[in-house]
Amino acid sequence: MTQQDRQRIAAGIADGLTYAEIARRLGRPTSTISREIQRNGGPGGYRPRRAQRATARRARRGTPAPPRAAGTSGGGAEEGMMIEMAVRAGLPRMTARVHLDLLQSEDGRRTAAELTRRLKVSPASVSVSVNYLVRHGYVRRERDPRQRRDVYVIDDEAWYRSVVISARQTLDSARAALASAEATGPDDPVGRRMARTGLFLERVSVDLLESADRWRGLLA
Repeated sequence: MTQQDRQRIAAGIADGLTYAEIARRLGRPTSTISREIQRNGGPGGYRPRRAQRATARRARRGTPAPPRAAGTSGGGAEEGMMIEMAVRAGLPRMTARVHLDLLQSEDGRRTAAELTRRLKVSPASVSVSVNYLVRHGYVRRERDPRQRRDVYVIDDEAWYRSVVISARQTLDSARAALASAEATGPDDPVGRRMARTGLFLERVSVDLLESADRWRGLLA
């Protein structure tokens, strides 16, 4: 893999691309890209020049063991795994990185500038990510009147809010499906299909809301 390839990988990570998309753009297997990133600091610590030097050292030594990325703790691999799990669950990669950084902050608070500096990405990437997290209830936005800047906060209610938002969106989908079924008519195959879909989604959303309220009370 060339230095240019590694620079394109770093750019892809910064833009929040999936490993599969980076691999497609480079014309390489996804497993190659995943292995390259994980052995050279993970998504949060990948640096193309450092990866190039590390590869050269490994080639001279004849061993695949990678050196620990500078400035990282022993949790690099675990952080990479957590990000991958979040991506598989549906979060955009950059959003998953921002979310994990907020989770790992001591007081659960970061400004956009802090996130930009810590993750070494553009302010635009952070803005898109935090807006997604706020919209889906993972974090909340607070205004610091003294500094005239937004602060993004993750707290013990974050998961409850995100589940409630998701359940309400599912309930809206259920109601739309039931309305479509009613308009189409119960004797029409499409109407019957939409009715079954609507009833299923309605039951799922109600169960989610009830479970979220119950566990919120038990863990309070």
